Amino acid sequence: MTDARGSQDGPGDEPNARNTPGTPCWVSLMVHGPAATHGFYGALFGWEFRPGPQQLGPYARALLDGREVAGIGRLPPDRQLPIAWTPYFASDDVNRTAETVRLCGGTLGVGPLDAGEAGRMAIGSDPSGAVFGIWQAAAHLGTAVTGVPGTPAWNELTTFETAGVAKFYETVFGFELEPAAAAGADYVTLRLDSRPVAGIRGVGNALPRDRGPHWTTYFEVADAVAAVERLVGLGGHVVEPARDTPHGRVATVADPEGARFALLEAGR
Repeated sequence: MTDARGSQDGPGDEPNARNTPGTPCWVSLMVHGPAATHGFYGALFGWEFRPGPQQLGPYARALLDGREVAGIGRLPPDRQLPIAWTPYFASDDVNRTAETVRLCGGTLGVGPLDAGEAGRMAIGSDPSGAVFGIWQAAAHLGTAVTGVPGTPAWNELTTFETAGVAKFYETVFGFELEPAAAAGADYVTLRLDSRPVAGIRGVGNALPRDRGPHWTTYFEVADAVAAVERLVGLGGHVVEPARDTPHGRVATVADPEGARFALLEAGR
């Protein structure tokens, strides 16, 4: 979890290059009430919003100090998508990547389709059912700032076991797989060019039956305890209280519509 930025830009850099294929390059949330959700995340992370591509209905991009961080849209009534943060992985050819998803036992729920001049996208699920996105950039390269509070810091898949699903992501996106060194730990770090960019955690029967396999996005915060208090005051709720981990202090939380995510106070 030390560096999920891939070829994305640091907080002081201007976007100047496409992300390496496979890089987690964007996170997006589809909800029933975008306006209320904008208010929640705006107060929690300091985000502001401006309109984005409308191919799946009303959609806005969240900005931090004028730079794009994430997207929030209205859940289309005819789409069976979870209310959950969805990570998007970069692709040079979303059509080809989508076909590889199908050939490797995954499914496509949306697209591939054009998102205006921004790029081309698809939303799929891996063989275990976890939902993820694919993004082929044009005008919109993805998240433009990382490494500061209010930005995505890591994406982690929680599933039954890592072996089969890790092979799926390796084949589809070209990740290098690094199994955990600790005996008995079912964890695989996904790497690109030797950089850690995401993780897969196998929890066996401990996986909640009402959720199934799912991706979780970690957002960086300056103070996890203070962020949790602020979140609760805004109508969110705590799934797992803040706890110290080798990568920092982490709390698992949910917004008022139930979308789960994690708060990461790095360096603890």
